[in-house]
Amino acid sequence: MEYGADDLATLIPQIAAGDRAAFKRVYDMHSPRLYAVAIRITRQGALASDAVQDAFLQLWRNAGQFDLTRGNPEAWLVSLVRYRALDIARRRTREVSDEEAPEQVDTDPDPLSRLAASQDAAALHACLGALEAERRRLLSLAFIEGLSHSEVADRLKLPLGTVKSWIRRSLQSLRLCLEAAT
Repeated sequence: MEYGADDLATLIPQIAAGDRAAFKRVYDMHSPRLYAVAIRITRQGALASDAVQDAFLQLWRNAGQFDLTRGNPEAWLVSLVRYRALDIARRRTREVSDEEAPEQVDTDPDPLSRLAASQDAAALHACLGALEAERRRLLSLAFIEGLSHSEVADRLKLPLGTVKSWIRRSLQSLRLCLEAAT
């Protein structure tokens, strides 16, 4: 069964009240996609799993602080995972020695492959294709490569404010396109 952002808006206050069943529903609904976000940033299954676990722990602890009037609950979940994954990836690059052990194969199911085969992925791909190439590049650097807005601005030699507003407008365009596609 698919649930939308409206259901998430209902479940977050329930989680804030300590409702474990609501927390489980959010986990079941969103963990595969959030894992896909984390794996794109960390590039390792174990680190991605850690990022998702940390984000859900933060959700459990801070659900009462989320203000539904100030933001989209699904975007909040994605940002929790994204920030945890970025923190883990940055920490890992500082800790890795020159003689890194070979990476072990992750036996977990691959949610990214499941997402890529879905209708949602096809709609997202089509909507991304409708964006200007420069706007797609900004989104790719920020959300796929995991760069901060400042890092994107530095890499592209653009003012930080321009990068922030272009990313925000591009995300709004994507949202409108995806809403029209569903």
